[in-house]
Amino acid sequence: MIMHDRKISDEQLIISTVQIAKEAGEAITEIYNSDFDYQLKKDLSPITAADNLSHNIITEKLKTLTPEIPILSEENCDIPYKIRSQWTQYWLVDPLDGTKEFIKRNGEFTVNIALMDNNTPALGIIHVPVTNETYWGSKVNGSFYSNENNDVERIRISEYRQNPIRLVASRSHPSEMLNDLLEKIIDYEIIEVGSSIKFCLIASGQADCYPR
Repeated sequence: MIMHDRKISDEQLIISTVQIAKEAGEAITEIYNSDFDYQLKKDLSPITAADNLSHNIITEKLKTLTPEIPILSEENCDIPYKIRSQWTQYWLVDPLDGTKEFIKRNGEFTVNIALMDNNTPALGIIHVPVTNETYWGSKVNGSFYSNENNDVERIRISEYRQNPIRLVASRSHPSEMLNDLLEKIIDYEIIEVGSSIKFCLIASGQADCYPR
């Protein structure tokens, strides 16, 4: 069981949340295919109209779907910790993960939605708007992938591999830790990709590890 309150079935919750992620992805894609501008937030990270539009779509739809569950999004993360710390269940949202990749127009950005239960993921969806691919999983049903034709298949992490080990790395955020690690590994393959697509590659067995 995913939810404490059984007003909606687990299966319907997953289906509805996947659809919400796809709707946000469609809105993001419209802006992606237009002439858009961006601004810098206080932490100097970029933000676009697509971030805000996706946030608004997701939060509105989730409030309708599960009005009793609070929402923590990257675009409303100013909710005081004193309040958030009391939440036993909440939606955790990144409406546009990989804004730098969005600005670079390389297609490697995602919509991320997770249902957290006592700060542990109970359900998670990652949608890739440009390719219309979706990855989702839950403690109840396992992990799945659907392509642009909505063909669905179950996915699993890779079996133990000897060599080479396939490491995913950020395309926009170089890591000294990764460089130090590579000096200790003899046989490896580096897959550079943006946003949470890295986790999708691991979940589907296309990569083995994300050193972070």
